[in-house]
Amino acid sequence: FGGTGISLLETSHRSQTYLKLNTEVQDVVRRLLNVPSNYKILFLAGGGQGQFAAVPLNLISRTGTADYVVTGTWSEKAAKEAKKYGKVNLVLPTTDRHTGIPDVSTWKLDPNASYVHICTNETVHGVEFDFIPDTKGVPLVADMSSNFMSKKIDVSKFGVIYGGAQKNIGTAGVALVIVREDLLNQALPICPSIFDWTITAKNDSILNTPPMFAIYIMGRVLEWIERKGGLDKMAEMATKKSSLVYKMIEESNGFYYAPVAKNSRSKMNIPFRIGSSEGNDVLEKEFLKGAEARGLIQLKGHRMVGGIRASTYNAVTVEEVETLVSYMREFYQQHSK
Repeated sequence: FGGTGISLLETSHRSQTYLKLNTEVQDVVRRLLNVPSNYKILFLAGGGQGQFAAVPLNLISRTGTADYVVTGTWSEKAAKEAKKYGKVNLVLPTTDRHTGIPDVSTWKLDPNASYVHICTNETVHGVEFDFIPDTKGVPLVADMSSNFMSKKIDVSKFGVIYGGAQKNIGTAGVALVIVREDLLNQALPICPSIFDWTITAKNDSILNTPPMFAIYIMGRVLEWIERKGGLDKMAEMATKKSSLVYKMIEESNGFYYAPVAKNSRSKMNIPFRIGSSEGNDVLEKEFLKGAEARGLIQLKGHRMVGGIRASTYNAVTVEEVETLVSYMREFYQQHSK
């Protein structure tokens, strides 16, 4: 690695070789998202779930309370974790069925909250924000684990953006955190040093040995995004790929059923049922078996909701999605007579 004669896996995290890589990966994140200079870019272990704890540990101290907009499984888990460290206000009524994002006029926001937390894309339920909510000056914190780098965003509208790398920007083992500098120096006294953004920022993400190989892979993936045309190109492809699947669903006369409201449909994760809104177990099992035989794998819906789920992350090609849609059409024609 880097002309050293040894692998990155053998390289000291304090070496000039790794320090150079550490800076280069931060730089490509800053370029792709046009991150303003008053934001720190951090690499942390523990994945997105680690940040479910890190967010309140770093931010809830100002007022002791935080707003959570629960639109699916992951924001629900984040809210549950935050309750360990302060008071959590659930902005939306509790529900088991997440099929969209209620109009912001119905949100019960607390002007005294330390921050407002959202998950911009819910992988289990296929619900995605297509707008940035106005939180009236309260810092907006966003879990972007599953749609990071799939489109351009205005980073300045957020106090903190975070996410595990393993969906769109790399492999499991590293979380990317982008935090506005004025939100540092607020961590609760019980915050472990390893999750303290201020300490991490001061140490340039090298407080201890970081997940160097995962960071290297993330850098390679982000450079690939740049070569492919950047986030405008990723967004164009995401729209094209997801539209192919949604169009097939719409044209199936109810044979395929997508539960999510059209204005909240994810471009990354497309859950659907076969036969009815509740699904037909026999048909869905047959569909999945036929898909596997064609090399279309991991299409089974999350165990919490069942059904089918197609994911169209950045690395998935248009041709691969066309193969899925062709199979969906063939299956529909066979079983809808």
